[in-house]
Amino acid sequence: MRSDAVNGSGEDEGRAAPSRRKDARRNKATLLDAAAAVFVTSGVEAPVRDIAARAGVGVGTIYRHFPNRADLIIAVYRHQVDACAEAGPALLASAATPHAALRQWIDLFVDFLVTKHGLAAALHSDDAGFDALHAYFIDRLVPVCAELLTASADAGEIDSVIEAYELMRGVGNLCIGADHDPRYDARRLVGLLVTGLRRPR
Repeated sequence: MRSDAVNGSGEDEGRAAPSRRKDARRNKATLLDAAAAVFVTSGVEAPVRDIAARAGVGVGTIYRHFPNRADLIIAVYRHQVDACAEAGPALLASAATPHAALRQWIDLFVDFLVTKHGLAAALHSDDAGFDALHAYFIDRLVPVCAELLTASADAGEIDSVIEAYELMRGVGNLCIGADHDPRYDARRLVGLLVTGLRRPR
C-alpha cells in the first residue's frame, strides 16, 4: 500500500509538472506583453514598476525573470518576433485568400516595426547581442513571408517577381520615421505596395 501511495504521488507530480511549465510560460508571456505595451507608450527606459503594474505582478517578479533591463528588452524583441512569425500560418489558414493573409500579415509586420520604439536603438549598445537578434528576426520572419508569397503566387493572385527578404526590406524602409511624423502614414504606403503585387484581373 505504501508503494502504491508513493507511485500515485509520483504520477500526480508527473502530471502537474507540464501544467506548471505551461503556467510559467503563460505568465512570462503576460510579462512580455505588458513590457511591450509600456515600451510603446513610454520607451524602453520606462520604470519597471509601470511594467509590473500593467502585468499585475510585483516588481520582484520582473527581476526574477529578467535580472537586468537588457535581458527584458531582448526578451520583448524575441517575443514580438515570435508572435509575428506564428501569425503567418494562422492567417493563411483563416483568411479568405492567400493575398488577404499576406496583406494582414504585412499589417502586423508594420505594427511591429513602427511601435517597437527604441528597441533597436537600445540594443545597439551591445553589438554582438543586436547582431544575434537581427539574425533571429531574419531567420524567423523571412520564411513566413516567403510562405505567404508562395501561396499567393500558387493561387494566381500575384506574380513570383519578389523575394520575401526584398519585400520585407522595402516595407522596413517605408516605415522609417513613421513613429514620430504624424503627417506620414506608413501603413497607407505599404498597403499600396502590397496591392501593387496583385495580378490585374
